[in-house]
Amino acid sequence: MRVGVPFTLIMLCGLAWADLYSAPNSCQGRCREAFDKHHPCHCNDRCQEFGNCCEDFESLCGDHEGFSHSSDTITKEELRSISEKIYKVDTNKARKEDIILNSQNRITPAETGDQVDHCPEPLFTYVNEQLFSKPTYAAFINLLNNYQRATGLGEHFSAQQLEEQAVFLREVMKTAVMKELYGFLHHQNRYSSEQEFVEDLKHMWFGLYSRGSEEGDSSGFEHVFSGEVKKGKVTGFHNWIRFYLQEKEGLVDYYSHIYDGPWDSYPDVLAMQFNWDGYYKEVGSAFIGSSPEFEFALYSLCFIARPGKTCQLSLGGYPLAIQTYTWDKTTYGNGRKYIATAYVVSSTR
Repeated sequence: MRVGVPFTLIMLCGLAWADLYSAPNSCQGRCREAFDKHHPCHCNDRCQEFGNCCEDFESLCGDHEGFSHSSDTITKEELRSISEKIYKVDTNKARKEDIILNSQNRITPAETGDQVDHCPEPLFTYVNEQLFSKPTYAAFINLLNNYQRATGLGEHFSAQQLEEQAVFLREVMKTAVMKELYGFLHHQNRYSSEQEFVEDLKHMWFGLYSRGSEEGDSSGFEHVFSGEVKKGKVTGFHNWIRFYLQEKEGLVDYYSHIYDGPWDSYPDVLAMQFNWDGYYKEVGSAFIGSSPEFEFALYSLCFIARPGKTCQLSLGGYPLAIQTYTWDKTTYGNGRKYIATAYVVSSTR
């Protein structure tokens, strides 16, 4: 039946049609439904970011850590539960014997700005590079050298480099980690299909925006995983594989750390200081020994569930928090925001 027909004239088994169907210009019964481009206004968890909420969104759906109240919200408990499931199904992570880490000297947070090298030895004593032959690792590594690290220099991808992005997304989506994440988000009505999910991941992570003077000089993936240099300082660079490969080439000099996580197996977390080919990183947190799909999944989960906020997770019984930030100057699609950055901020009880 057409929406335009007066509901007072339509009865079904003695019930008014209005009791069974909510008009698309209201959030009645629609809190956190999947996005539908045919609706004139929306009630999903990100409509406030896009500025396309229905007028009664606030009164009917409310706002709780970026989401609707009651049964419509992704709760902290649900985030902890899904992160534990992702943690358990990550079969591609490093085993204890795959990595020998030499964390050496720990400094206080007050010393991080001193730029003093407290560690004469490299951070990685040994890494089993057979890990890198696994499909997701190989696809991830192929992406790392596709970027110019200096902001202000526009990125221009070749057809091969664009295909490498597509290959990475295809490979990670084959894993139990990303299937677990998609199943959760689909159940939460964030995405109606895997195709929609992958398309959104492509834009939020690989879509280009401008941190410097030239258009299209940065992306979430470049910043978080490959690293950038802006105004004489290292920004982003939160990935252990990238760190190991650059350290192996003599381009990274490990200085110290201020935090070493409580896990006795991989993935672990380390917050460190280092010099990247002449530029200093004051505090750079990174998972150690995690698979590429594991990091990609957790950062994506937190960006989707708690955009621009602290996201409380749980890994192996230990709490862990991830902070994400949205890029607010430009958008893609129907007002969706890119990832500006994502990183571990704490993992203490």
